[in-house]
Order: sequence, then structure tokens, then C-alpha cells
Amino acid sequence: MFVTPRRRLSRAALIGAVCALTVAGAGLTGCSSEDPDAGTNGLGKLSADEIHTKARSAAGAADSVRLHGSVEAAGSTYTLDMRLKSDGGTGSVAAEGATFGLLRVGDQLFLKADAGFWSHDGGDAKAAEKLAGKYVKVPESDPVYKKFSGFTDKDVLLDGLLALHGTVEKDGRHEQAGVRTIRISGDEGAGGSLDVSLEGTPYPLRLVRAGSAGTIGFSDWNTDFALEEPAKDDTLDYGKQLPTS
Repeated sequence: MFVTPRRRLSRAALIGAVCALTVAGAGLTGCSSEDPDAGTNGLGKLSADEIHTKARSAAGAADSVRLHGSVEAAGSTYTLDMRLKSDGGTGSVAAEGATFGLLRVGDQLFLKADAGFWSHDGGDAKAAEKLAGKYVKVPESDPVYKKFSGFTDKDVLLDGLLALHGTVEKDGRHEQAGVRTIRISGDEGAGGSLDVSLEGTPYPLRLVRAGSAGTIGFSDWNTDFALEEPAKDDTLDYGKQLPTS
């Protein structure tokens, strides 16, 4: 039977209406012909494990990154705002009501804080006044060096943070700071979740740690920044061990 153009239009309009209603009411996407991977880096077509591997590889190959957020470790919560690259890092860390600056250039680690930080837990008040506002060189043999240098080590920090635990599966498409992402989660989120950019290089953009032990944002991938030792007038060197240790 010959079908008139008018009947074809009516049928198309009816199908369009049904699609609109089902999509709005039930969240269905079967009626849409739009490719969700159009204009992306194609990461969404890969398996969760492949996405995880590519994200970690991209992070490891990057020259620099900024990370900001909070992590729980050894019974304490640390709020970080650090910029890192292969030979060091700089930024601030807050924990237990105190905020201090960290700077590492090569093997040289410097810590900068106010007098309250240095005099807490019974520290020498006079020594604290001398240390306040100065870049204090931390000896490699001092326990403080081991405790805080990890916050300035790009490879060590990213390797630990980007780990997901349990069975890793895709967890939908999302958006971080206007950038489309694909999320992967370990054990349905209990093992942590990671949002990876669907635009350009597949960099990690947001991490929720396993057990809800903090959330970290990643930005400024491959954006260089100045990293140099502080001026001598702003530096104090206490030799083998800090007076508060």
C-alpha cells in the first residue's frame, strides 16, 4: 500500500513523542541516536581496568600537577594544597588545627610554620619564636622528614592515591569543573572511585578514597611552576635534628 508523506510525518512525530516521554519519565536512552563518545577521547568505550591503567599512565607521564583536598592517614586528617613535579613540590598542609608550608627542592625539605606549630606538645617557646615564619631545613635523619616528604613526592603520592581496591567497574559519566568524565569505582565505591577526563589526555580529575578516607581534586596537569630553595635570610638550618623532635 502506498503511504502518503502526511502519514510518514505523523508516524515520525508519534515516535518522537514516545521517545521524549520515555526518556523524561524513565531515564531511557534507546530512542536517542546521539553518540555519547562523540567529541571525547574514546575512553568511555574501554573497560574499567583499561581506563584505570590509562589514567595512572597519564598521571605518571605528566611533568606536574596540583592536588587539593583531604586525606586520612595514621589516624589524622590532612588538608592538602600541593603543586608537584619530579624534582620536588610546594604548598600547604593543615592537620590538627595547624597549617604549615612544605617545600622540597631535590633532597632538601623545608617546613614553614608559625610559633604555635613549633611550640605545640610542649615545644620550646623561645626556639619556636626563632623558627616562626622561617623556612626550616629538615634533616633527612629527622622523623619529620620521613613524615612529610611524601606529601612533596609526585610519584609516591600519586601511586598511593590512585589505587582502587576490589573489583573495578565503570560508574557512569559525570562532570568535574566543566570537563566531562568517566567514573570508575572499586567494589561499588567502597574501594574508592576515580573520575577520569573524557576530554584530551585521560588525566585523573577527582578521587574519593576507599572507605571515604578523603577526597582529592587534580588540576593543572603539565602546568609548570617555579621551584627553588628559599633565600638564605629566610632559612634556618638546625643540623641533625629539629628541636621539637
